[in-house]
Amino acid sequence: MASTLEPTPVKAAAIDLNFYYGAYHALKDVNLPIQEKRVTALIGPSGCGKSTLLRCFNRMHDLYPGNRYQGDIRLYPDNTNILDPRVDPIEVRMRIGMVFQKPNPFPKSIYENVAYGLRLRGAKTRSLLDDRVEEALRGAALWDEVKDRLQAQATELSGGQQQRLCIARCLATDPEILLFDEPTSALDPIATGSIEELISQLRSRVTILIVTHNMQQAARVSDFTAYMYLGELIEYGQTNQIFLKPTRQATEDYITGRFG
Repeated sequence: MASTLEPTPVKAAAIDLNFYYGAYHALKDVNLPIQEKRVTALIGPSGCGKSTLLRCFNRMHDLYPGNRYQGDIRLYPDNTNILDPRVDPIEVRMRIGMVFQKPNPFPKSIYENVAYGLRLRGAKTRSLLDDRVEEALRGAALWDEVKDRLQAQATELSGGQQQRLCIARCLATDPEILLFDEPTSALDPIATGSIEELISQLRSRVTILIVTHNMQQAARVSDFTAYMYLGELIEYGQTNQIFLKPTRQATEDYITGRFG
């Protein structure tokens, strides 16, 4: 938890964002800046809208009928509203990668898992693919463990290795933002520690937005924290301020365990 932070530009921002599952109003007028090359944590009780908000950032809700956005999510510096129907959600997901709660490697080799997004983007030459696959696996702190078995099935890896492979798969397309939806909830403490360490290392090259139920994890890995309740953003600020001196009583009650 950083005590002082150098100012960075805003990389993305939810602006007057509302979201509906059919008739259910799940997010209510959310305004949230995401600082570039910083880790922002979303915390709050189950059902408060954390994962719903996270999935708005790469248009995952488009995959299901009846879901509806109102408002903007702006991606900077080009000031693109990624919720605009004219914006291709596939391109959004290339720019904003996502790592899910449970590792979800493709039923392919380790190599092909990482190369998948590159092939979608038109990369064909073996030398380019080899270089980018190695770079992504190194970025996910996995290269030394798998470099001699790149053609092995990804499902043969341990749970922690599979999660780092999913991170490498995202990194391969050089995303601007990485979304993490409770990335360690299915992992043991040792694997959890390695993922947290990796997140700390990645903040120097990519902007990160993470949902976590683990308050200690949020305090360890994030620079900024947003507390949500019943679809509303209650409080947002630097993590040390949110955890040590929140301005809202509701935030303090949640963080101290009196609620939630």
